Amino acid sequence: MVVKGEESDKILELFLKIGLDERTARNTIANNKVTANLTSVILEAALTDGCDRTIGNLLYTVATKYPANALKHRPKLLEYVVSSKIKTPAQLEASFSFLSNVASEDYKQKEFEEACGVGVEVSLEELTQTVNEIFEENKAAILERRYRMNVGELLGSIRKKHPWADPKIAKQLVDAKMYELLGERTAADDEKPSKKKEKKEKPAKVESKAVVVDTPAQPSEEELNPFSIFPAPEDNIKVHTEVFFSNGSVLRCCNSRERLEKHLKVTGGRVFTRFPPEPNGYLHIGHAKAMFVDFGLAKERGGCCYLRYDDTNPEAEKKEYITHIEEIVQWMGWEPFKISYTSDYFQDLYELAVELIRRGHAYVDHQTPEEIKEYREKKMNSPWRDRPITESLKLFDDMKRGLIEEGKATLRMKQDMQSDNFNMYDLIAYRIKFTPHPHAGDKWCIYPSYDYAHCIVDSLENITHSLCTLEFETRRASYYWLLHVLDLYQPYVWEYSRLNVTNTVMSKRKLNYIVTNKYVDGWDDPRLMTLAGLRRRGVTSTAINSFVRGIGITRSDCSMIRMDRLEYHIREELNKTAPRVLAVLHPLKVVITNLESGSVLDLDAKKWPDAQTDDTSAFYKVPFSNVVYIERSDFRMKDSKDYYGLAPGKSALLRYAFSIKCTDVILADDKETVLEIRAEYDPSKKSKPKGVLHWVAEPSPGSEPLKVEVRLFDKLFNSENPAELDDWLADLNPNSKVVVPAAYAVPSLWNAAIGDTFQFERLGYFTVDKDSTARKLIFNRTVTLKDPYGKAAK
Repeated sequence: MVVKGEESDKILELFLKIGLDERTARNTIANNKVTANLTSVILEAALTDGCDRTIGNLLYTVATKYPANALKHRPKLLEYVVSSKIKTPAQLEASFSFLSNVASEDYKQKEFEEACGVGVEVSLEELTQTVNEIFEENKAAILERRYRMNVGELLGSIRKKHPWADPKIAKQLVDAKMYELLGERTAADDEKPSKKKEKKEKPAKVESKAVVVDTPAQPSEEELNPFSIFPAPEDNIKVHTEVFFSNGSVLRCCNSRERLEKHLKVTGGRVFTRFPPEPNGYLHIGHAKAMFVDFGLAKERGGCCYLRYDDTNPEAEKKEYITHIEEIVQWMGWEPFKISYTSDYFQDLYELAVELIRRGHAYVDHQTPEEIKEYREKKMNSPWRDRPITESLKLFDDMKRGLIEEGKATLRMKQDMQSDNFNMYDLIAYRIKFTPHPHAGDKWCIYPSYDYAHCIVDSLENITHSLCTLEFETRRASYYWLLHVLDLYQPYVWEYSRLNVTNTVMSKRKLNYIVTNKYVDGWDDPRLMTLAGLRRRGVTSTAINSFVRGIGITRSDCSMIRMDRLEYHIREELNKTAPRVLAVLHPLKVVITNLESGSVLDLDAKKWPDAQTDDTSAFYKVPFSNVVYIERSDFRMKDSKDYYGLAPGKSALLRYAFSIKCTDVILADDKETVLEIRAEYDPSKKSKPKGVLHWVAEPSPGSEPLKVEVRLFDKLFNSENPAELDDWLADLNPNSKVVVPAAYAVPSLWNAAIGDTFQFERLGYFTVDKDSTARKLIFNRTVTLKDPYGKAAK
């Protein structure tokens, strides 16, 4: 659908009527898919004459976020929105999760309303009381940080207690309380966060005390184009940051006009980014966000993105990891402009280190690691800090030539040991390591540190936007200080929040520990949030990228995304791409007594729910014989009104086949265990029982159905944030992997290849695992059809 001329003007007028500002409305029209969806939503809501902005924003969210597998229920949801029974983004997010789980099935209105907080009213008095309590709990921190206090953190605490409260009212109360407690904003409150006091306060690790949040979708330019927040390369002449020294001086880091012009001449004014993983482990879903930011910005601006291996530590790096990273980057859909290595620049880095010494900004130190740590903690200068430049040059050359023992000397940058920023305490630039390098070979026995090499290689590769996660924010001062004292081009640095997902760990150290100690089955174990593990589980790269894009490029450093949000994107993708098949995980034998033994009927089953009868490719054949197998959980000895499975004397429909009625039950000697069911089928198909069961039949007399192994994966950890636990290993979920060794499937699955994904009807989405052999297929459950975690939380 391409919108032109008068039609465009009409649609613009329609979008303005529902309260979108003109800029957002025009940006929306540029996106054909969103335009079509939003127009349909407005028509379904019968609001072509317009509505207030609050309802309009909710309509926009429905148009952009509504689960595609539940379109049947969208008109009903819109009734709730129009009548203001659902009136907050949190309620709308909850409705999406609920409706995604039920898909096209019917649901109980009461359950829906409970799940979405319909009718729940949070009074102004209740909200005010909660705000007062939270301010009292955080009073010391607020008074210390003043208006630099993370208001989002306070609002997150309020949202946790009152998920259905109006966020605008909550924000107004918080703002009023801040003013009551702190008074007018001062000039000091508006100073940049790189101010030394702020640097001291900033936590070094993003993982600590993360709060689970669901980011509400707001119609904005950033949502339509998340990269719109980044400046153009030609604007890179402004002050990047201010480095505050203990002597009272301030270094305002920025490019000169001459240096910027030289840079632009080399790049042609294009955007240059880099994705710089360290090859010391497998990439995880957090790296998917980094790839989206780095490669995505370059692609959106018509620029270039390097895949640069940050290979400065030869002891931790392996060829296996290098190969894996390149493969995963391609699988994620990104194409590097060039693959480079920090080790490609070892000679340049060495020569610049020599220049750094000559300029009086580096010295050779003989302190041990323990002494360096102690001196840094006490903010004391090294005894060798003021040694003559000629002496340091001589010793650094000796280090390079292998004349000094490992651990006996380092090259340190002469920064500011009295700074309030720990990352300005004379960081190490070079260490001695008599270890061959996986890429550079045995040419070097001194290796640069990350803090020294990273910013210099950014500059040498003419990176325009150096993008990294928030834990590196305190390194800004060191990053720019080094480029400044070496008179090098300074890229634009911008930090974004790490991607933290519930019920898992993301640090490479922890991942390496559970892999090395065999708590999981390797780096590609489907329970891990490594990209290799997700791929093996059957998750597509498009689903991961869609998930990452939906989160946005935020700077909120206390956010954790719920697993069910990722699962929503996985289901949305697989619902469109995974053909349906029949399989039974825990088979219970059913003998149909009124069907002749030995007769086999070939029936048509749908690969897709909306398959047209004239499209033969949308169907597959399933055998139906007098011996079929149903799911053991679909039979019970005692019937009830709300139960639609099979029971003695009760009928149920076998999907794509006939209804059957249980006539007899064969029990084991314990008189409880069901061994076999006897039933009669209705060949006329006149009976219409409510229950519909999946099943698999014997393909020929006396022959078992296709036997497959199925691996059911659950959350790896019981807690939402195991990383904050002292004994995080004790939180491992013992039932995170359950193996079903003898499930049954239809014969058409026999030719399935590794990586093929299917929907096992009523059971979930499954993919063929790499452990499969010519004699036995093994399936991994990618995700269930419905989200058990979301329901448990409600």
